Amino acid sequence: MSKALFVQRRDGRVAALQYLYAWSINAPKNLAEDLGEFFSHCEGPREHYAFGEELIHGVIEHVADIDSRIKGLAHNWDFERIAKIDLAILRLAMFEMIFRKDIPPVVSINEAIDLSKQFSNADSKRFINGILDRLKDQLGRDARKADQT
Repeated sequence: MSKALFVQRRDGRVAALQYLYAWSINAPKNLAEDLGEFFSHCEGPREHYAFGEELIHGVIEHVADIDSRIKGLAHNWDFERIAKIDLAILRLAMFEMIFRKDIPPVVSINEAIDLSKQFSNADSKRFINGILDRLKDQLGRDARKADQT
């Protein structure tokens, strides 16, 4: 992956995380208008964040399934007690792992850990890693390879 594409994907994930965090607190009435407003405040053109916008739409579309999986994987943890930022990180990574076969699961896990280091507290990375590692074991595919099919 080129450095430019890596940076663009990282920026997209950060934007997606920020949007999904805000969305989890106060879902907008009109998603398209809200996304337009959100991206108007980001550095660079909206096209730079196309990957992030794909992630946002994917998470929102599949949030019920993703949340159900989180509940099943968060052993001895009340779903309502998960910090909103950690929940946004989990939703983002789990969407990638389940629905984006072009991304190796370990890449999604590593990106989630990096986001938790940047946006959450020191204990969150262990919690997030534990849940995502359990999901990785359930996927039934090579965690280090993208599925090209």
